[in-house]
Amino acid sequence: MIESASIAFAPMLPWGVLGPLFGAALLILLVGMVRRARGLGWRLLVMAGLAAALTNPSLVQEEREPIADVAVVVIDESPSQAIGTRGGRADRALDELTAALGTLENLDLRIVRTGIESNRQLGETRLFETLDNALADVPRHRVAGTILLTDGQVHDVPETLDALQAMGPIHTLLTGDRDEADRRLVVTQAPAFGLVGRDIVATVRVDDLPNRGGSGLVTVTASQDGGTPQAFQVPVGQDYDLTFMLEHGGPTVIEMEVVAAPQELTLANNRAAIVVNGVRDRLRVLLVSGEPHPGERTWRNILKSDPSVDLVHFTILRPPEKQDGTPISELSLISFPIRELFELRLGEFDLIIFDRYRRRGVLPNLYLSNIANYVETGGAFLEASGPQFAAGFSLYRTPLGTVLPGEPTGQVFEEGYRPDITDLGLRHPVTADLREAYRDSVGLTGTRPGAEAVGWGRWFRMVDVVPTSGATVMEGSSARPLLILDRVGEGRVAQLMSDHMWLWSRGYEGGGPQSELLRRLAHWLMKEPELEEEDLRASVDDRQIRIERRSLERDVGEVRVTTPSGATETVALGPEAPGRTVADYIAGEPGIFRIEDGEHTALAVVGRLNPPELSDVRTTGEHLAPVTDGTGGGQFWLAEDGVPAVRQVRPERDAAGRNWIGLRANGDYLVTGAREASLLPPAAVLLLAIGGLMAAWRREGR
Repeated sequence: MIESASIAFAPMLPWGVLGPLFGAALLILLVGMVRRARGLGWRLLVMAGLAAALTNPSLVQEEREPIADVAVVVIDESPSQAIGTRGGRADRALDELTAALGTLENLDLRIVRTGIESNRQLGETRLFETLDNALADVPRHRVAGTILLTDGQVHDVPETLDALQAMGPIHTLLTGDRDEADRRLVVTQAPAFGLVGRDIVATVRVDDLPNRGGSGLVTVTASQDGGTPQAFQVPVGQDYDLTFMLEHGGPTVIEMEVVAAPQELTLANNRAAIVVNGVRDRLRVLLVSGEPHPGERTWRNILKSDPSVDLVHFTILRPPEKQDGTPISELSLISFPIRELFELRLGEFDLIIFDRYRRRGVLPNLYLSNIANYVETGGAFLEASGPQFAAGFSLYRTPLGTVLPGEPTGQVFEEGYRPDITDLGLRHPVTADLREAYRDSVGLTGTRPGAEAVGWGRWFRMVDVVPTSGATVMEGSSARPLLILDRVGEGRVAQLMSDHMWLWSRGYEGGGPQSELLRRLAHWLMKEPELEEEDLRASVDDRQIRIERRSLERDVGEVRVTTPSGATETVALGPEAPGRTVADYIAGEPGIFRIEDGEHTALAVVGRLNPPELSDVRTTGEHLAPVTDGTGGGQFWLAEDGVPAVRQVRPERDAAGRNWIGLRANGDYLVTGAREASLLPPAAVLLLAIGGLMAAWRREGR
């Protein structure tokens, strides 16, 4: 508790009245002085007494409670602070500062830490944002000052010092060493999209800091989706174009890494990654219909509805064995270019569909063998079976039978059934969630006639087969295989055992998801990553990595996550849906995260393409120099200067010197009580005035 005394005035008349009165009194006194009138001293005493009485002075005694000033120590815990001994120096400096500041009077200490968790934007060190939050409830006249423990790589330094000058001196204690060197890999330009099967170009630059220039070549390795690395010789200090070919649609993560330099602070900025979304220019589909039938136009309409599909469709209207005398010129509008399609240009098609095709002598076994080879070398083939598949002229009894997963028994069932998804199909991405997707698209509630089971209509024919390989994902009458998917060599095959999909397109009994099913089939056949049944994927939302494992197995287990700094940890996956297990992982640093399950690898890029936190990890005082100079603070290197002494200084005094830093002593207080006593009692003033007037009258009367 502190007592303070002061004199206060409470004038009896407004100052607008007292001012002229006091002026008139002074004028009378001046006139008296000029005339050398007697008793002038007594008149002066009388007027002074009256003036004091009119201003009504009083003695005020206050009881004051001192208010402590607030000092803030901001600890930089960004990823660059973990390099070398920086973190240890910061911890030791914090201990010494805490002890020193604890001995100062009327000072509250606040210690705040800033890192990935406290930053809104991943990959940046935002000390001043953290400082503002720490002082949000403190009036600026109570701030004693701020001490920053950092490596100097700060990315939110204010452009102007107007808001900082009222916050007291800001001191910087740098945790690293002078003249540090480091090598970094920077992606200067990269495309966001690219065409599948076409080249894309990413421009990179290798810098050996502190010099941006350089000479010689260094090796940069790059890999797509964790595949086989490809080596490039890149000149130091110059932009260089790296060329890649996109192998599939959807996101492709290209990871790049440069060899270490003789002097390295960290290898985290020796790696970089880009994510390119692969799109197909045109999907070339060859559709061969064995004969006209109601479902033929369904296939054509579904495929033509997609503007990205380039469809080539041939229908065999008249078999060669039919002899009815029709002139050759009237047999077809366009001749069937068999050799061109099935020998010369077969590899140009992304997908081949045979719809109710049977052996009629139109396609010799040589060309059917070409299709089988096309599949085994990476092609995609879809066979939609009609009743002809069960007969003696079945396509299964051709060279194509070697790639078909279903062997016909010779039976054709013509009875009503509702296509259903098998237990395995509930886990396969082609048919998983197919029911829900269809119900959501048409708004079915299960009460619509004919939609009791799965929300779609019945079919009335299917060919009976015995699966010899592959995965049966849909079943029909009496749980017989309806849709079989198989991998053959490097290619893929899908076999549909019915030609009644057209009933869905006509809306019979509510229709069905024919478009969605065909879309998924086509994408799976062409190896789109989104429909891989055994796959590991990772998606990034700010700092959260969503890890998703697709598998036909029921129990997947866990994955191993490798952080950009090289640390590894195990993450358990939990079931989200049949065939899909997931986990959410919170990234603690920016960069490239590698997720592995023993067979598959996924990459996740957290933060910016070139995060500022890793663009330059050398310790520097350059960024914070304007702040420390502009606020009267000081800048010290802990490795050379040690922890400076701390003292309190008045606001107008210097706040930094040789081996010491100062915190502003503002002297703020809170008044807890006050006493007031009048200095001129009315009786004393009256006696003084009467006595002075009588003395002046007597003096003038002599």
